[in-house]
Amino acid sequence: MTEFVQLEVDGSVATIRINRAPVNALNEQVQEELREAATACTRRDDIRVVILWGGEKVFVAGADVKEFHTMSAQDMQRRAADLSSALDAVAHIPKPVIAAVTGYALGGGCELALTADFRISADNAKWGQPEILLGVIPGAGGTQRLPRLIGPAKAKDLIYTGRFVAADEALELGLVDAVVGADEVYPTARAMATKFAAGPALALRAAKAAIDGGLDTDLGSGLKLESHLFAGLFATEDKQRGMASFIEQGPGKAQFVGN
Repeated sequence: MTEFVQLEVDGSVATIRINRAPVNALNEQVQEELREAATACTRRDDIRVVILWGGEKVFVAGADVKEFHTMSAQDMQRRAADLSSALDAVAHIPKPVIAAVTGYALGGGCELALTADFRISADNAKWGQPEILLGVIPGAGGTQRLPRLIGPAKAKDLIYTGRFVAADEALELGLVDAVVGADEVYPTARAMATKFAAGPALALRAAKAAIDGGLDTDLGSGLKLESHLFAGLFATEDKQRGMASFIEQGPGKAQFVGN
C-alpha cells in the first residue's frame, strides 16, 4: 500500500488517485508512488483504461516548493531525471489515459495532466506553468509536451509569463478537451473510459504507439511505424471479430475481447 497515490480498479478501468492533502503537491514520495501506479497499469492486462484524479477539490497544485527550496543544484542534478521519468511512466502507459481535473493543475500538476491522452477540466479549474515566477522552468515535461500540444508560441506565452489560465481559455488553447461542471468531471471521464474499455485493447494500444511515436520522428519513419503496427493487428482475435461483425451487422456492433 502506498501513502499518497492509490490505484483503484473497477472492472477494466483504473483510477490513479493522488491524495496528499491539502493540494496534492508532488513531492519525491508522490512522484515515486505515481511511477509505481503507472507501472502496475502498464503491466496489468485487466486494466484497459486509466483515469488520473486528484479528488473533488484539486487535481495537483504543483510541485512541493518547500522540498525544492532546500535542494542545491547538485541535489537537483541527481534528482531531475527521476522527476521527469516518474511522469514519463504515466505518459508511457500503453492504454488510453484521461486526466480528470478539478481545482488546480499548476506546474507539476499541469505537467502530469499533459501526460494523459485527454484532459477533462472543471469549469472553475485553473491551469498553468508558473515555474518562471520561482526563478526556474518546468522540469517534468512542460517545456516539451506543452508546445507539442498547443504550439510553441502559445506554450511560450504560458511558460514565459507563468500566468494562470481559466478553463475556458484552456479549452480555446487546446490544452483541455472538455469543460464541465466540477461535480461532472470524474463522471465525464468515467463515461469516456467505459467507452474505450469496450474497444479492442490491442488496437487502442497500437493507435497510441503510432500517434505518440510518430510525433517524435519524421513523417517517413512514422508511416513505417504505422504500417508495422497496422499489419500486426491482423493476427488478433479482435480484428477477426471486428471485420466479421462489420460484414454481418454493419459498423459499431462488434464485441471485442481484448486479444
